[in-house]
Amino acid sequence: MSTALLKHFLTRRSVSVRHMNEPTPSETELKTILKIGARVPDHGKLVPWRFIVFQGTAREEIAPLLRDSYVLEDPYATEAKLDLESQRFMRAPLVIGVISSPRESKHPLWEQQLSAGAVCMNICHATHVLGYGANWLTEWYSYNDHFKEGLGLEDQEAIAGFIYIGTPSCTNEERERPSLSEIVEYGGL
Repeated sequence: MSTALLKHFLTRRSVSVRHMNEPTPSETELKTILKIGARVPDHGKLVPWRFIVFQGTAREEIAPLLRDSYVLEDPYATEAKLDLESQRFMRAPLVIGVISSPRESKHPLWEQQLSAGAVCMNICHATHVLGYGANWLTEWYSYNDHFKEGLGLEDQEAIAGFIYIGTPSCTNEERERPSLSEIVEYGGL
């Protein structure tokens, strides 16, 4: 393994959506990010995930759906809160929705869902390697039935995450990581 690749894995950090600006990946870079995202373990070659890309005006066009969906979360929300929630996709210049789309198969549902999670992580890695910042979020709207219906999700589909992408406006400070001695055990009888 190359030193650069090791350094990437040891230093990759999510970038807060508060610190993401233009520019975003070019069309060619975005295609590369999505190709890398799709290069994950996929037992049975089921492709149990798909992408929805929000950039430009698409981030604004989703605002009414976010607003209406939040009313179902909190019917007493103030106008200011509704305005805030409707602007979720405006926090970064590019948002990639990863939809877990399991297929009828002998391969377990759990494995298909894990594959969608691996897609999210690969997108984060690819984005970082290309010099951009990424943050994998779910938040309330990922679990809101009205929002999922508005996106056109099928009954068996779920949102694995939204990957917010942009150019970091500041350097992330390292956060504390778990000690291996606290999370690793070696098997054997």
